[in-house]
Amino acid sequence: MNRAIVCTVAIAVASSIWMCTAFSASTDPIVTEAVINASIAEVWKEWTTKDGIESWMVAKTEIDLRVGGIWRTSYSRTSNLDDDESLRHIILAYDPLKMFSMRTVRPPKSFPFQKAILNTWTVVYFEPVGESRTKVTARMMGFGEDEESQKMRGFFEIGNRTTLDNLVKKHLVK
Repeated sequence: MNRAIVCTVAIAVASSIWMCTAFSASTDPIVTEAVINASIAEVWKEWTTKDGIESWMVAKTEIDLRVGGIWRTSYSRTSNLDDDESLRHIILAYDPLKMFSMRTVRPPKSFPFQKAILNTWTVVYFEPVGESRTKVTARMMGFGEDEESQKMRGFFEIGNRTTLDNLVKKHLVK
């Protein structure tokens, strides 16, 4: 076979492999971890109570901590939690002081990934690290290979890290 043809075919194959690898969609979970300088009981309350959630995560919330319960949140203190910019999540499961799982069932109207978010869910694990520290691992799952889901994935890779960093900052040792 002519060397030029072999080189052309090799370049074409290598390019197509690179393109598939470079642009392959990840459906793996987003895993975000942090160690919080607080007891597991304190961190659990900060994830599962109104006062706790509002102390680090959102401006306003109501949570009905039971399987099937609704967790409403807003980043606006003036929200009535029923407006177009509020979020609604359903609690899928929880094991006190160990695990909390939820799924968004109504995103804010301005959220750019309206369909994709409805296919995801998050599981948060709590592990004691000694008596006064807690490892939190959040796993967000349900990403598709479609463009909307992958763009949303990029959004949450940054957003989930920022959210968990806020809890870390709240408990920085002074």
